Amino acid sequence: MGLTGLIIVLLIIAFLLRLDFIYYIVYVCIGIYALSQWAIPRALNQLRLSREFTDHVFLGETVTIRLRWQNLGRLPLPWVEFTESIPPALRIGETLQQVITLGGKQEREFAYQVQAGRRGYYCLGPLRLTAGDLFGLVSGKSGFLDADYLTIYPQIISLTNLGFPSRLPFGTIASRQRLFEDPARPMGVRDYQSGDSQRYINWKVSAHTDHLLVKRFQPAISLETAILLNLHKDNYEQRDWRFHTEWAIVTAASLAAHLIDQRQPAGLISNGIDPLQSSSNGDEPSFHEDSGRLLQQKSMDGSSINLMPPAIAPRNGRDHLMKILERLARIESDQTVPFDEWAASACLNLSWGVTILAITARGDEATCQTLHRLVRAGYNPILVTVEPDLDFGLVRERARRLGFRAFNVTRSSGLDIWRRPRRQVVL
Repeated sequence: MGLTGLIIVLLIIAFLLRLDFIYYIVYVCIGIYALSQWAIPRALNQLRLSREFTDHVFLGETVTIRLRWQNLGRLPLPWVEFTESIPPALRIGETLQQVITLGGKQEREFAYQVQAGRRGYYCLGPLRLTAGDLFGLVSGKSGFLDADYLTIYPQIISLTNLGFPSRLPFGTIASRQRLFEDPARPMGVRDYQSGDSQRYINWKVSAHTDHLLVKRFQPAISLETAILLNLHKDNYEQRDWRFHTEWAIVTAASLAAHLIDQRQPAGLISNGIDPLQSSSNGDEPSFHEDSGRLLQQKSMDGSSINLMPPAIAPRNGRDHLMKILERLARIESDQTVPFDEWAASACLNLSWGVTILAITARGDEATCQTLHRLVRAGYNPILVTVEPDLDFGLVRERARRLGFRAFNVTRSSGLDIWRRPRRQVVL
């Protein structure tokens, strides 16, 4: 029996027995019901809710999310039940579900934490809430807080741990033109000449010799570097393609961070898929239910929309590095264009002499011939392979004969998340 039925029964009893206190009970019930129907929606309209957190973080960080509740009106909210949607890959503990009380003009804050354990672009929320009165006379009034998004950058590893020489100057090549001298590479002193910069005067040696001497530097041209990241799925060993493509992304992020830290311009070109770029036509991005990661958009026939992201031109500076890392946080491997068909056209807009760090699975004949064509076009390619290769000495020798260097960068542990079947996600 609902409240309406109870009121009708009480009215009948009060009419038959002519008892005043029963009429009083009926009036109180009607008043409470009317007040609840009027007050709860208005109090809910005065509720302001926000989610505050750092939306770009590095792998391994713990992120604190603060939910701020603010009741701008004078009417209280006796109870509010809310549930926050948290991606399973980030969740620490159980699902967030709480019941709170908000008085008039009251503010409250609720905080929880997530763990940035895997790179990606994640959805936090939406938050769904239900409010009601103390007596349960009003059916729960619902509301929600829109979702916000968290970007987790890929892992960054030092250059020596990747297997490269710590001082490998990717973006610098020797030159015979004295116009291009590198101040970081001193090679003695010479007599001062009119027009020489005072910054390069060697004051200590000049004081000993009684005439001005300036420093000499090795000639060099500092060039831009473009990271050419191959994420075509079929170019990788099918059994471990998720692990190796993830390692290729980590390698690209580490090289970009190293180059920009050395104040050398770096850019990124990839034949992978940026799901957020594919959803830029106005559709809301979709996320995997189990992992919370961004999903690739599907066409009408159910196939993936293979929209490769635009190239990020070589620049330097911290802000530019964050732009590259943000792209690498979202990018995924897919059936796009094979490396040997894509690399040459991807480099058409690069300047002459640019160093190209080609990160791919293996240094097979087709890959080496592709990089040789880049050498002949005036570029400075460097091959970086990420899959284990027992015969990489042959690849290195082939690369030397074709005019470029080759490195094999592999790691058998540290990315175990990609080897655990329970954590693998089909995107």
